Amino acid sequence: MGEAGRRGNRPTSPLSARRPNRERLGGRTGNGVLRRSALSTRGNAAPGASRIANAAAHCRLPFLVYRDRIGAPSELAFLRRQYVGFTRLQPVWIGRHIMPQAAALHAPVEQLGGPGPTGWLRREAFVRLGLVPPLRSGPLAPVLHAQFARGAALALPLARRFGMRMLVTLHGGDVSKRRNWRGTLQARRWPAVVATASRFVCVSAAVAEIAARHGVPPHKMTVLPIGVEVPDAPPPPPVTPAHLFAGRFVAKKGIDVLDAAVRRLRAMGDATPVVCIGDGPLRPVLERLSREAGGVELTGWLPPEAVQARMAQAWSLLVPSVVAADGDAEGLPSVIPEAMAQGCPVIGSNQGGITEAVDHERCGLLVPPADAELLAEAMHRLVSNPELRRTLANAAFHHVRETLNARTQSAALEQLLLQEIT
Repeated sequence: MGEAGRRGNRPTSPLSARRPNRERLGGRTGNGVLRRSALSTRGNAAPGASRIANAAAHCRLPFLVYRDRIGAPSELAFLRRQYVGFTRLQPVWIGRHIMPQAAALHAPVEQLGGPGPTGWLRREAFVRLGLVPPLRSGPLAPVLHAQFARGAALALPLARRFGMRMLVTLHGGDVSKRRNWRGTLQARRWPAVVATASRFVCVSAAVAEIAARHGVPPHKMTVLPIGVEVPDAPPPPPVTPAHLFAGRFVAKKGIDVLDAAVRRLRAMGDATPVVCIGDGPLRPVLERLSREAGGVELTGWLPPEAVQARMAQAWSLLVPSVVAADGDAEGLPSVIPEAMAQGCPVIGSNQGGITEAVDHERCGLLVPPADAELLAEAMHRLVSNPELRRTLANAAFHHVRETLNARTQSAALEQLLLQEIT
């Protein structure tokens, strides 16, 4: 796990043979791939491309990262970590919507189309017609990294307009949700995305399997989980028992399962506190749980360093994920390696990418999805057996340090991008 291309062979679908969609996307189809040795400003070359070769000798090459809404609190930590090990390329984030939290990415950010009413019109033309507005960023390397499947569909005209090779990272729900494939821009442009993109980076083998069902051929896929920054040594073990949940309060996170499990714990006489970090549409479920069962704290979203501190003091991280009714499913929840790096064992569902990161009974405990009774039993078991908790915590820390180190995983992603421009 963690090596580029290690699990790239996945079953394909007949969709992979479909012809590219003829929807107007603006610009050319990207047949002439620019190389660093032959960059110029002729035709549709990337802005400032003729200056990249000189810049390469002195600093990292800027390249575009497309995320339509930049700065969502639930994404900041794992998106930033994808680039922490880069030494030759510098991400420049670009998208239609810039949230205040985008500053936490510690990288240049550009709003597509610029500010004001004119910018809004340009963004509407971009999403509806594929017309690409001028870019302020430059010079740029001739490669674009699109985050999420819909991001790839939106970024396709951008890559074509400037002759950029495109890599796409697929995270899970972006390809598993059924509604994403029903009459959407993503569905309309997907055949062209599959035909045009050079590589699809999947955060877990489970995500790669779903991508294959949507026509991504095996030779274009690389399984590369997102890593985590690991301290030199695990923090001291926590003194006071407490369980932790961190993430969006949505169906696929197993909020209803968590609710039922905590109620079972209380019925068993186990009053161990449960801390829930995050927010979302199912917050009322947890608010009601807090009132009726007690011992449940809702913190809202917290800064990454505060989340790490909570993980270091938790006896377990709860990841009771399920496949939601609309097909929404996990790829590899980023909170899993984050918790393991803080010496916090995981209690999670044995499905999807979770099983790829958590070795049952070695660095965490796995239970069947949607089984609140077994989840409650695992929570009680860990609290009632401090020695088991210490063993799992130590193994979790060393496992993530060896297999999911952020700089190692990030360096592998940089190599995939560099292969497209050298």
